[in-house]
Amino acid sequence: MGERVAFLGLGVMGFPMAGHLKAAGHEVTVYNRTAAKAALWVEKHGGLSAPTPAQAAADADFVFACVGNDDDLRSVTVGADGAFAAMKKGALFVDHTTASATVARELAQAAQVPGLGFLDAPVSGGQAGAENGVLTVMVGGDEAAYARAEPLIASFARSVRLMGPSGSGQLTKMVNQICISGLVQALSEGIHFAQAAGLDAAAVVEVISRGAAQSWQMENRYKTMIAGAFNHGFAVDWMRKDLAICLDEARRNGAHLPQTALVDQFYAEVQSMGGGRWDTSSLIARLGQPAKK
Repeated sequence: MGERVAFLGLGVMGFPMAGHLKAAGHEVTVYNRTAAKAALWVEKHGGLSAPTPAQAAADADFVFACVGNDDDLRSVTVGADGAFAAMKKGALFVDHTTASATVARELAQAAQVPGLGFLDAPVSGGQAGAENGVLTVMVGGDEAAYARAEPLIASFARSVRLMGPSGSGQLTKMVNQICISGLVQALSEGIHFAQAAGLDAAAVVEVISRGAAQSWQMENRYKTMIAGAFNHGFAVDWMRKDLAICLDEARRNGAHLPQTALVDQFYAEVQSMGGGRWDTSSLIARLGQPAKK
């Protein structure tokens, strides 16, 4: 027997994630700020839609969310018509938004008042990972809540792990974004250098990807980077939002992130080139085309 589930936020990630929950046999009611998107989801997957987060969440045992940022998350939880006031005691809120650790701890605390559970559970794997049900999910919260939620999260995840208390999921996602930013910049410079040296950049990457330089970014993005095609994933505008969260947290915990701060400014240059909606591999675009020999 499936669980009664609400899903708040049907963007490029939330839309397929909610679909996987429905396909797994759960009763799913969706909410989206743009109602037409919710109607489209119901048309594709069945289930129900609701006009507010509160109405979507009222009868649910589990409420999932995947929205834009801290303020969007506060809006669907504790704002007017937010889910928390409508959720029944003992229900569990699972947040897949990439947000700050501060808001995760804040909402975990707020959830305790009406007797709710709360997990911060940001994801990695991009739109393709969401569509194919193979996301990586890093979770913060208590063990009992995690144990309840894990079977449902598994419907759209290849890997899910409890990382520690509230906020730990968001902190782990920050590490993920810090690492990605450096990898993409290094790959951009490597391809640029190969081209400037008169090498066949694709052949170079195919060789070095068999060795210690290999990464997911190298395997999955080098061809499109060489082609100058940047419509294959997570947008620069969203990466800058995430890196701002990382840098803010680093100011709080004393971590030194010189590379992250630098690459964040490189992404600002890409935005100024009109590339805010390009994917994150577009860092190579700011290096320009090497002079022909």
